[in-house]
Amino acid sequence: MADLFDTAPASGEPARPVARPLADRIRPARLADVVGQDKVLGPDGPLGAMLHAGSLSSLILWGPPGVGKTTIARLLAQETDLAFVQISAIFSGVPELRKVFDAARLRHQQGRGTLLFVDEIHRFNKAQQDSFLPHMEDGTITLVGATTENPSFELNAALLSRAQVIVLERLSLADMERLAQRAEKELDRPLPLTAEARDRLLEMADGDGRAALNLIEQVMAWRVPGKLDTDQLAQRLMRRAAKYDKSGDEHYNLISALHKSVRGSDPDAALYWLSRMLEGGEDPRYLARRLTRMAVEDIGLADPAAQRHCLDAWALYERLGSPEGELALAQATIYLALAPKSNAGYVAYKAARDLARRSGSQMPPKHILNAPTGLMADQGYGAGYRYDHDAEDGFSGQNYFPDDMKRPVFYLPVERGFERELKKRVEWFAGLRQKRRTEDKA
Repeated sequence: MADLFDTAPASGEPARPVARPLADRIRPARLADVVGQDKVLGPDGPLGAMLHAGSLSSLILWGPPGVGKTTIARLLAQETDLAFVQISAIFSGVPELRKVFDAARLRHQQGRGTLLFVDEIHRFNKAQQDSFLPHMEDGTITLVGATTENPSFELNAALLSRAQVIVLERLSLADMERLAQRAEKELDRPLPLTAEARDRLLEMADGDGRAALNLIEQVMAWRVPGKLDTDQLAQRLMRRAAKYDKSGDEHYNLISALHKSVRGSDPDAALYWLSRMLEGGEDPRYLARRLTRMAVEDIGLADPAAQRHCLDAWALYERLGSPEGELALAQATIYLALAPKSNAGYVAYKAARDLARRSGSQMPPKHILNAPTGLMADQGYGAGYRYDHDAEDGFSGQNYFPDDMKRPVFYLPVERGFERELKKRVEWFAGLRQKRRTEDKA
C-alpha cells in the first residue's frame, strides 16, 4: 500500500528508470582509466608496484575532494579479488564497525580477504582508529582509508605505522579536459561552449573531477542553441567556492605560501596567496598578525619601518573594515616583499634563548649589580663599575656576561638595508671593546 509520499507509478504503468549521474556513468572500470594519478598508479608508482608484486598493503589515500579516492579503492579490490566493503566515518560508530569486522572475519575463514574502504577516516576518534589494528595485523582486513586532512596530524601513529600513505594530487586542467572529452563521448554531443568558456568551466571545478562532471552535466542539460561564451556561462552558473578550510591543512599550506613569497621578495606571488586566503574567507586580522610577524622575522632591522607599516595597515583595517581595509593589508604585503631581508635579529634571539636555557642560574658579574645595602657592598656588588657616559666615546667596554662565560656573539647583521649601518656600529663597538680590554691589561 502506497503512503502519501509514495511516488511509484500507478498499477499497470511501467516504472521509469532513474537516470544515473554522469560521474557514475563514466566511472573508470579499471585502474588504467583513472585520470590524473599516474605518479601512484603507474608501473613505477607505489600502487603500481604493489599490484605488480601481487601484494597489497593497507593504505591511507590522502588528497583533495574529487581526485578518485573511492574509485581507486574499489578498483584495487577488483584487481586483487578482495571483497569491497565501504563505510563512512561520518555515519559509522562502534556497532557498525563490529558488524563489519565480524563479517570480514567470517569471510577470512572462508578463504577470501576484505578490502575495507573507510571514507573520511580522520573523523574517527583514537579508540575507533585503534579498533582497526588487530584486524589489520591478522589479515582479516586490508584497510584503505581516505582523508582530505594531513594524516600526520589526524591519524594515530599506530595506525600510520601499519599503513602506507599515498598522496593523490588535484587534477590539472589537462586532466579535466580528458574528463570533459569522456563526458562528451558518453552523452554523444559536444559541450555548447566556446573554447574560452570551456576552459573557464573546467577552472571553476578547481581540480575536483567530480565537480567538473557535475558542472558539465548541468551545462549539457540546458540544451542551448549554438555556443555560450564566458559571460553567458557566468550568468547561468554560480562560481564554485574555492576549497579552503580556515582550521585545516589548506589554511597552513596557503599561509606558508604567503610567508615564503614575502621572504622570497616576490610581491606578485605574495599578493596572489593573500588574495586566495581572503577569497576563502580568512579573517583579515589573522593575516595582519602574520604579516607583522613576517616583518619581525624576515626583515627585522634591515628595514625597521616594515613593522610600522604592518601595524598601521592593521589599524587601518580595524577602522575601515572589509573590503576597503584589505587594501591596506595588500599594500603592507607589497612593502614587505620588496623590503631588504634579514633574519639576523631572529637568529640572534633564538641563540640567546638557547644559551639562557642552558645557563639560566649563572649570576651577572658583580660590578654591574647595584649595592643598596652595606652587606651587598661588602660582598663586592657594584665594585669596579664604570659609568659609560663618563668614559671616552661614551663606551666603557666592560663585560656584562657572567664572569665564567666565554663571550658569545648572537647578532650578525647583514649587508642589506639599514642593517648595513648597524653592522658598522657592531664592528666599531667590538673594536673599541678590544681596545679597552688591552688598555685594562696594560
